[in-house]
Amino acid sequence: MEVRTLDQNWKMRRAGGEEWQEAVVPGSVYTDLLRNQKMEDPYWKDNEDQICALMNADYEYVCTFEESEIDPYSEVFLCFEGLDTAAEIFLNDTLIGEACNMHRIWEFDVRSLLSADEKNVLRILLRSPLKYIAESYKKYGNIGNEDTYEGFMHLRKAHYMFGWDWGAHLPDAGIFRPVRLCKVNKGRIDSVQISQTHRDGRCILDFDAEYAADAREDCSIRIRVTAPGDEKEDTDFIADDQQFETILSPDGKGSILIENPRLWWVNGLGAQPLYEVEAVLFCGGVQADSWTRRIGLRSMTMQREKDTWGESFAHVINGKPFFAMGADYIPEEHLLGRRSPEKTRRLLEDCKLANFNVIRVWGGGFYPDDWFYDICDELGLAVWQDFMFACSVYELTPEFEENITREFIDNVKRIRHHACLALWCGNNEMEMFVDQRCWVTKPTEVRDYLLMYERIIPGVLKIHDPQTFYWPASPSSGGSFDNPNDPDRGDVHYWEVWHGNKPFSEYRKHYFRYASEFGFQSFPCKKTIETFTDDPRDWNIFSYVMEKHQRNYGANGKIMNYLQQTYRYPTRFQDVLYASQLLQADAIRYGVEHFRRNRGRCMGAIYWQLNDCWPVISWSSIDYCGRWKALHYYAKRFFAPILISCEEQSWLTQEANMNRQHFEFEKSIRLNVANETQEDRRVTVRWNLRNASGESLREEEEEVLVPALSAVWLEKTELPEVDVFSQYVSYEAWIGGKKVSEGTVIFSYPKYFRYEDPQLSLETDGKRITVTAAAYAKSVEIQNEAEDLVLSDNYFDLNGGSRTVEILRGEAKGLRVRSVYDL
Repeated sequence: MEVRTLDQNWKMRRAGGEEWQEAVVPGSVYTDLLRNQKMEDPYWKDNEDQICALMNADYEYVCTFEESEIDPYSEVFLCFEGLDTAAEIFLNDTLIGEACNMHRIWEFDVRSLLSADEKNVLRILLRSPLKYIAESYKKYGNIGNEDTYEGFMHLRKAHYMFGWDWGAHLPDAGIFRPVRLCKVNKGRIDSVQISQTHRDGRCILDFDAEYAADAREDCSIRIRVTAPGDEKEDTDFIADDQQFETILSPDGKGSILIENPRLWWVNGLGAQPLYEVEAVLFCGGVQADSWTRRIGLRSMTMQREKDTWGESFAHVINGKPFFAMGADYIPEEHLLGRRSPEKTRRLLEDCKLANFNVIRVWGGGFYPDDWFYDICDELGLAVWQDFMFACSVYELTPEFEENITREFIDNVKRIRHHACLALWCGNNEMEMFVDQRCWVTKPTEVRDYLLMYERIIPGVLKIHDPQTFYWPASPSSGGSFDNPNDPDRGDVHYWEVWHGNKPFSEYRKHYFRYASEFGFQSFPCKKTIETFTDDPRDWNIFSYVMEKHQRNYGANGKIMNYLQQTYRYPTRFQDVLYASQLLQADAIRYGVEHFRRNRGRCMGAIYWQLNDCWPVISWSSIDYCGRWKALHYYAKRFFAPILISCEEQSWLTQEANMNRQHFEFEKSIRLNVANETQEDRRVTVRWNLRNASGESLREEEEEVLVPALSAVWLEKTELPEVDVFSQYVSYEAWIGGKKVSEGTVIFSYPKYFRYEDPQLSLETDGKRITVTAAAYAKSVEIQNEAEDLVLSDNYFDLNGGSRTVEILRGEAKGLRVRSVYDL
């Protein structure tokens, strides 16, 4: 098959006679209008409202192209990999089809319409998404997530575009993935399903090719599998470029046996070797088409076994249950034309830097681009993949069922070969809320829920991807409205910390099997805020513009409420931003460290959320501009393969009230070492009781054997004589003379601790930065002028002395440093 990408000679305009403008395809309406200076920056101040209103209009795109050879080909079709969303497609003034789902691949036969003598004109008319959902709302009346526009669920368009509690109302439109002209000569390969069987150090690859041919009896498909070379130092195999071949049967089936396969592992457990699979279709002895993908040889499923606490729920790779460490991923952009492989790679590499091994793709966006999964394959990031349904109910008409079924097949066939694919999940939060009858206005909607997620999707997967684990919803205990958010089975979304206003210590009352959502908000860095306002009058968290960029109603006040429980009131805007990031980081740390200490009972900590889609105040650990918040540095530490953490008893954990008549509370520490590697580790644990100067008043040391993939508790130590205002405990884990994990803990509320001035100072050679402290310094932040430094460590504690960190990204210009002492 010959494929030509139509990415030149595009122009666009508002439908109805306006002048044409240059357009870029793949791209979007908003990015074309912005490029042509026909609209303002949608992220600036409150421009969002007027930019959203632009989508009350229809838009059209036109492309001209020449095509000289048509006759030799048995089939010629146009393939649209991404149309957003309600579109009519014309070729040479003839309507060739309509599209109504941005999540689908659309193909239209055009052989009889192409002209070989003159230019062909391809025109795409994109209907207003706002008018579409408004008319649908009048017809069906369904309700859903209150942060979105009415009727959003009736258009198979990324839901977040119509608003979310972190997203803007910016329903972009366009041709956001490539348009291709495909010419078939005798035959074409649609896809190849690859199944793996691992047993006794061998891997059997079974192939099932879907293909079309003019004369099947005259066709054959050759499969060639090429082993990877040794390109990375951390791989444990020798490059020999082994190749394995087979010829498939006429019905497209065949297998290959690979002895001693080079297994693919998630980050932290091993290497990520990728084999290349090439399928070549021969018709009449001549190559007609080919299909090439990269795969990883591994088994991947979920463990669900009855145990002391209920039922386990854990990822298992190559027979090894591992603790899931990562975050929930949302679309990276509101303006789809700004997406890029480079931006995605940086985000995912930052995940690997923070020791992630899992990414959950949340169901209110769109199925990510191919490059997202390619990069996850390379980095060892297992993907929990939601289908694109979230926080709503849907009318399962025959037309809607046919539409979404095709959507499922398209995306399952596109994604299923990836090594990173860990599981398919039906939806986000719908089983839980439908069980509570939220959003439900008709009894049929409950029935339709069950049909969609417990019949239609499993039916598609049984045919097209039977080896990948399916989970009906998140959260869920297994489906059928059986206590969907059960803490003792399945996965849980836990929001009592934040939405429920509970203190951080509340996490320690729960022992979830797998926490797939829990989060806490913070403000981004000031330089990110300056991308949406440069007016100092807006630099107040309760200003109109700051609250316009806060989509969780009243949440800026919630941050301040938590802040007053923890820190003294900051008097400068920049200090409020810094304090909010420390709050966020500590909140998630409290949860993750508790879950990891209880490894085995709990097997997953996926926090909400990884990233932003515009500059906003949110739960993200990396903001829209790619700047790391304090949380992402904390994640690097609390997701470390070897983690030492402390379950302290203090004012914070016991909700102490110093004004009670009998004001007494326990002061103690209990250390734990978690080992998320495949090797047993002998760890030296050291802890010190210190004064505010950082001087050691008492030191203890203990050798601990921590088996692979386990967590080990040390004995509890009570410290009744500790002065909670001026003494604290530091703790460290050492392996082979190298410190691999550390932390500190105080016993009063942090706002009451009497920090001494650490007199922080910095030195740099441009590649490294050394910070020195004269006393205990809590949450040391190093920043540059641009606030875009990425360091090997930041927001760390110093017990006096100095620490040197490497500069991974950014320039050491205009450096500054501060700690909690400065609040």
